[in-house]
Amino acid sequence: MTFLTEVYIGLGSNVGDKEGRLRRALEALDASEGIRVKAVSKFLPTKAVSRVRQPDFINAAARLETYLTPDELLTVLCDIEKKMGRASKGNYDPRTLDLDILFYGDQIVCTDNLTIPHPLLHERLFVLTPLAEIAPDFVHPVLGARIRSLEKQLLPS
Repeated sequence: MTFLTEVYIGLGSNVGDKEGRLRRALEALDASEGIRVKAVSKFLPTKAVSRVRQPDFINAAARLETYLTPDELLTVLCDIEKKMGRASKGNYDPRTLDLDILFYGDQIVCTDNLTIPHPLLHERLFVLTPLAEIAPDFVHPVLGARIRSLEKQLLPS
């Protein structure tokens, strides 16, 4: 089977066995029909960005290859989140597992269910740092900037 599209996703967890959960999510992704995990960043401990007090996160990024459509991929990601205990997609809830599509090739998608590129990734070091590790020269299709440049803009001087 030929995999046609290179996809980048963000992974995060701040509940329970965070690293173990990220590893199991990557295994589940790689075992999913039409998805192959091609690269994974180091796991990065990060402070929760939230209006409510929460435990720290472990974040990572992964490069996938897939022939699934963006909506089909989103369904797979949501199913994996649910199987691993994610009950809510609330913005400020603790997350047993959070899987977000960051980029789907160079496509721009804006529907009621999905926005690609992820609309806030350029404002979040916890996304950009692991992404820069595996895709420093990937060019954001809306902003026209390389990932490593976006990361450097957010790093403290």
